[in-house]
Amino acid sequence: MEWSIQQIARLTGTTSRTLRHYDDIGLLPPARVASNGYRHYDEASLVRLQRILLLRDLGLGLPQIAGVLDRDESEAHALETHLAWLRQEQERLARQIASVASTITTLREGGPLMAEKMFDGFDHTQYKDEVEERWGKKAYADSDRWWRSMDASAKADWQRDAARLGADWVAAAETGTDPASDEAQVLAARHVAWLRGIPGTPAAAPGGDIRGYVLGLGDMYVADPRFAANYGGEQGAAFVRDALRVYAEANL
Repeated sequence: MEWSIQQIARLTGTTSRTLRHYDDIGLLPPARVASNGYRHYDEASLVRLQRILLLRDLGLGLPQIAGVLDRDESEAHALETHLAWLRQEQERLARQIASVASTITTLREGGPLMAEKMFDGFDHTQYKDEVEERWGKKAYADSDRWWRSMDASAKADWQRDAARLGADWVAAAETGTDPASDEAQVLAARHVAWLRGIPGTPAAAPGGDIRGYVLGLGDMYVADPRFAANYGGEQGAAFVRDALRVYAEANL
């Protein structure tokens, strides 16, 4: 089957101009161009476009997206990583929707607000069981207390710093940076400093096994698709793991 550029724009909610730009930069070439100059797209084009839109939702820029798509990786495997991230987001959004809907109902009916239910899905509580299993109940309690002690502005700043760090990791991985290079090691140092700033983690605890913690996290980034998605997929996560390993062995 084939679809015209107008049909694709309508299906995806984008514009023909955007699709032409994707073609101009080599990100999404059409399956064929008719004699009248009209672009036509096939099923493979649709799969590639779906991945482009998903990666944009992850916050990647077009050059980074091009690097991800050009990797020697099957479409199905790559989409599995995207799907894992989407399911995680679906669960988080479902909890937020239920929380906000409950608040609206309470406000309209004049009942008491349940503070402990108002912010479900807005923080890191979905990782509670995993954190407690890996590092103990105290680790989770300390980090949870720290997170809840911050005001909205401080939380936004922390999340922005974390997103910037993740984007810098992705950009370095996409350009084929050597994990042992100075550039990668600066990122690794930033990453460890970021971990040290989270109470409850072994990186922040006096006398904690920082080296083992960092090495373990690197392995987890690769093994868990939810974390790998933060670094552009399994290959990006492997780059982060390798860079952290070099840093840990030299400095921790």
